[in-house]
Amino acid sequence: MNVTSPMTAEDVVFSDLENLSADLAEDFPRLSGKRLLITGGAGFLGYYLVKGVLHWNEHHNEGDPVDLVVYDNFVRGLPEWLKNLEDDPALTLVKHDIIEPPPPEMGDVDFLIHAASIASPIFYREYPIETMDANVIGFRHLLEYAKAQADKGKPLESFLFYSTSEIYGDPDPDNIPTPETYRGNVSCTGPRACYDESKRYGETLAVNFAQQHGLPMVTARPFNNYGPGLNINDGRVLPDFARNIFNGEDIVLLSDGSATRTFCYISDSIAGYYRILFRGRPGEAYNIGTETPEISMSYLADTVAKLGTEQHGWTGKVVRGVSDDPEYLTDNPNRRCPIIEKARTELGYEPKVTFEEGIERSLAWYSGNR
Repeated sequence: MNVTSPMTAEDVVFSDLENLSADLAEDFPRLSGKRLLITGGAGFLGYYLVKGVLHWNEHHNEGDPVDLVVYDNFVRGLPEWLKNLEDDPALTLVKHDIIEPPPPEMGDVDFLIHAASIASPIFYREYPIETMDANVIGFRHLLEYAKAQADKGKPLESFLFYSTSEIYGDPDPDNIPTPETYRGNVSCTGPRACYDESKRYGETLAVNFAQQHGLPMVTARPFNNYGPGLNINDGRVLPDFARNIFNGEDIVLLSDGSATRTFCYISDSIAGYYRILFRGRPGEAYNIGTETPEISMSYLADTVAKLGTEQHGWTGKVVRGVSDDPEYLTDNPNRRCPIIEKARTELGYEPKVTFEEGIERSLAWYSGNR
């Protein structure tokens, strides 16, 4: 078999960051000379949120550098990729648990991105109370911090809250694809409720602080992001398949494979989130994802298998399995697909990476990050 791997993990990251800089060429300059705080910056979304700004600083910023501050509890330790950035003079890393009030030394910031949350179903179901605390108590601390900063005459320019497409629950067929106006079909007591309901309440907090106190709150609703930065042991479906590939195992589907999703490659997603930060209307939420193709879990497994075979020498097969967790599929929506017209019209958001290209890039990244 001729195995071809057209990209290294480093190639993937550099080209993604270049694409991100190009996509945000009119937006990133707003950060020049400003202070940006990212909470949860050591996580999956933080990977390109952080690297994107530092890459632009180094390669494209013609003004003053961005002062980037990352807060995280580093519960799994300081990740290697972030450790490698520690010497960047534009970056400050602070160990802080978001459920505690912000320390006085946090100072004033111009932009704030709140991404501190457990987002993998495997982990938020294991730590439901901690998940709710981060999404409600932690967020409330940051809202009060932003209000206090505004009260002393130094208001934030924008404050982005990460919600989730999970707030829609399991939509009825008439609301798939799903617009931002859909109110959701969500269990408040099921195994996923700790995440879904705390994010829903977070959105309520964001809207009311925007209306009552004039805070520049904007909200992102991510739809099935994947790609570099998503740890191979995260427990979500694509990292699981990648782990199977690089461990030389069969790909195991823990369902009948019929559930469908649209998958949005992470560089496209991050461009959308920064566009919300810079262009979103206060008090508004935006779906960020891709509308097509809507694919089944079986098709996802087959695509990963095909590329794993062609480019990484994998010799396994796709098999059916059953999770040891009896509630593994409880409240898991059968379909998830967004309408992104609001983001397209108001933010100029347009995902560019095709599904197969994104999977190819992801496997290339996992090949160097096992």
